[in-house]
Amino acid sequence: MSTPETRKTEPSPAPTPGNPQQSVGGSIIDAEGHEIPITEDMIRRACKELDESCEDSD
Repeated sequence: MSTPETRKTEPSPAPTPGNPQQSVGGSIIDAEGHEIPITEDMIRRACKELDESCEDSD
């Protein structure tokens, strides 16, 4: 009986602060099948839009 292999993974380096266009480690696929890296700026804009939509519904 063999033991399961333990897989060691290195954590991804954190994005450099102050560079909102650096990829944060994920991506989305657009309608044409292109992979688009998710940036900090994209996340900030999405959060801002969500905050604004929640304020409108109050």
